[in-house]
This record gives sequence, structure tokens and C-alpha cells, in this order.
Amino acid sequence: MPGADRYSKLMSNTLLFALSNFSSKLLNLCLTPFLTFALQETSVLGVTKLTQQCANLLIPVVGLGMSFSVIRFGLDKNQNKSQVFTNGLVTILCGFGLMVLAYPLLSMIPLVSDYALLLYVYVLVSCLRTLCTQFIRSRQLNRLVALDGVLTTFTLLGFNILFLVVFKWGAAGYLLATICSDFGSAVFVFITGKLWNYLDRRSFNQRLWKEMLRYSLPMIPAQISFWVINASDMFFVASMCQGYQGQSGTHWTGLLSTGYYLPTIVSTLGGIFYEAWQLSAITEEEDRSAFFSRIFKVYQGVMFCCGAGIIWLCRPAMFIFRENFYEAWQFVPFLTIASIFTCFNQFFNTIYMVYKRSGYSLFTMLSGAVVNCILNFVLIWTMGPVGAALASALSMGLVFVLRVISTQSLIPVDYGSASLGLDLILLTAEAVVLLLDLPGAFWITGAITLAIILLNLKEVWSMAELILGKLFKRRKAS
Repeated sequence: MPGADRYSKLMSNTLLFALSNFSSKLLNLCLTPFLTFALQETSVLGVTKLTQQCANLLIPVVGLGMSFSVIRFGLDKNQNKSQVFTNGLVTILCGFGLMVLAYPLLSMIPLVSDYALLLYVYVLVSCLRTLCTQFIRSRQLNRLVALDGVLTTFTLLGFNILFLVVFKWGAAGYLLATICSDFGSAVFVFITGKLWNYLDRRSFNQRLWKEMLRYSLPMIPAQISFWVINASDMFFVASMCQGYQGQSGTHWTGLLSTGYYLPTIVSTLGGIFYEAWQLSAITEEEDRSAFFSRIFKVYQGVMFCCGAGIIWLCRPAMFIFRENFYEAWQFVPFLTIASIFTCFNQFFNTIYMVYKRSGYSLFTMLSGAVVNCILNFVLIWTMGPVGAALASALSMGLVFVLRVISTQSLIPVDYGSASLGLDLILLTAEAVVLLLDLPGAFWITGAITLAIILLNLKEVWSMAELILGKLFKRRKAS
């Protein structure tokens, strides 16, 4: 097949990023069960997650979305990388200065006032680490990326054990562990990547800076909108579910945050692929329409198979948590569907990256965020806390539809509407059967999972044959 090399290259990059991120992704999967034991109470975990989400909301604002510009402009072959890195650092420092000036306003948020110093340091260190790692990624220093991922994993684990288990500092300890780990990572990457060679005040380029801001600024509300869809659920649940079934709002927030654990497996797989896909989407210029279409059909098949398996096994999987966290299983089905749509949305976002159309990313995510807020209010009021998970799934589904429509004029992608629609119907049916706790639900959901696997087996296997055949020929030739 012509162009088969690019499929092999994409797979090779995906495997490389999988290996480089394995330890950090594994830690993220293990950290939630660890937190349920270290923090013990659902309400304490709820406060911890709410505090972290406050920081995650501030990060794109302070960084002015510059991380997106750093990797996009850094990948341009004719771009001065010293100017890209220097412009990125100046932007982050300016954004943090504005955050300092805005403290009187931010202090009106209860969680910010309670953890003000830690939140400010958390945001700054996170922005600096992202700048450094995105820059070395744009230089395609993949071995350094891999080594940094492993070291960061061990430092984060060590600091969490120290601050949560030994010192028992609760939410403050959780934030401090992340701060120390991110700071160590930023210093390590800065030194080993010799980033000082790219840092020079004379390299600040105002023309390029304006161009980078033009690309990155729309990403701020887009990222905030993404945050609204994924994280505002916790705040809606905390406020609207106070006293629901005799429990506090933070109790339900703790269960909701635990419910994200299994869907994280889907988003983790999608995130690893997305890192490799960005490089291929931007650098592979020949017959993009066919390339994008073929990859998406395989990608959506893999995602639906994984999602079906997670929904099928979510109830027995919850036994790895403390007993009082078991009821978090009820959030898993719809959050899994939301995670699948999130992965699809990332895929189509690369089309915006290719043509530097960040405004489209803003419009689609903002639309999803507005609908999410409305659905959260309506569905939580009518269905209870699980309504927040359904709101996320529906909102992400809307974003997907909008991105499919808006990208057709840029790169027409045959997304396989018939098979995708059937997969979605089956997955939704599986979620409903599980949530209704119908007789024989485990066997019914198992049968649906098998049906989804069989439905997508041919497309996935054909791509596997193509890639394995190409790799085998290479080995035979060598």
C-alpha cells in the first residue's frame, strides 16, 4: 500500500510514547485507590479534588495557552526555536504577574483563600514544567521525554507517600507532592535539555509573539470550556447534592472523582496515541484525507472495545477501593462514554492544529461547556449525582458532532457513520442495562461487549496486518 510507511511510523511513535509514559500513566491509575486509603474519608478526597481542579482552571489562564503554541510553532522546520522558547517563558511570567495582581478577586473563592500560597506555586511550577516538556517534545528529544516521565513518576509517588502517609497533611500534602515533583521535572529537563541555550532576552521576537498569542489565546477559553465539561461536575454535585440520601455534597464529589478512575484508562490510551498522532498529523502532508479516515476508523474501533470492557467490569473492579467508595461504580458507564468522545475530540482537534484554526477549537468547546452547565443543573436535579456523568457524556458528544462538521471543509474525514452509530447504540445500551441493574446484567453487558469487539475486529485486524507486515519486511531486509 502506498504510504504504508507513515502507518508504521505512527505505530512506532505510539509505542515509543507508550513506553515513555507507561510508568507515569500506571501511577495515575494507582494513585486514586491509594488516595482512598490515605485520605480515608470520601469528603476529604472531595475537598482534595476540588482544590486541584481550582488549580487546573487557573493554569491555562496564567499560561495564556502558550503550551499549544510552543509545540505547534516549535515543530515548524523554519522557525527559530530560541525565539519560540523565550517567547513562551516571557508569556508565562507575564500571566503569573497578572495572577498575583488578581489575588483580591481570587481570594473570594473559598478553596483559593484556604490554600492560596500552595495554589499559586502549584500553578507557576506546572506552567514552567509544561513549557519545558513541550519544548523538548517539539525538538523530538523522545528519549529525554521518556526519562523525565519515569523520574517524575517516582518522585511524585515518593512525595505522596511522604506527605500523605507519613506527615498526613491531607489536601495540602497532595498539592505539595505535585509541586515538588513538577519542580524537579522542570529543573531536570532544563538542565539535561540544555534549555539555557535557547533562553536569551535578545531572542524575544514581538512579531512571532503576536503570532503565537493569536494562536494560543483562543485556546484559553477552549481549555476552560474543557475544564467546565470535565471538572465543573464536581462543583455542581458538591452544591446540589448536599443532603442527598443523607450524605454531604463533598461525599458525592469524592465518589464522583473515584468514578473517573476506570474511564481514565480510556483517556490514558487516547492520550498516548494523541501525542504520536500530533506529530504525524502535522508532518505527513500527502493524501491527508485518506490517512485521517483510515486511522480514525481503527481508532474509534479500539476505543469502543476498551470502553465496552470497562463498563462490563466496572462493578467488580471497584473492590480495589475502600468499602465506602464502592458506590462510585454508578458514575463509570456515562463517564466512560464521555472519555471516548474526549479522545475523538482530540483526534479532530489535530486538524485545527494543522491549519492553526484555534478559533474552531474555542467555538466547539465553548458550545459544549454551555450545554454541560445547563444539563448539569437539569440532570442532577432530576437524576441525582449520576446526572453529572450523563451531562458530561452528552456535552462531549455535542463537541464531537460540531468538530466532525467543522473539519470537513479542511480535511474531509470518512468517520464511518454507520459503524460508529451502531457502536454508540450498543455502548449506551450496555450502560443503561448496568445502571438499571437488570436481572443477568453482568451476562447481558458481557454479550454486548463481545458484539462490539466482533463488530470492530475486521478494521482493527486489517491495520494490524499492514503494520506488522511492514515491520516484518524491514526485519527480513536487514
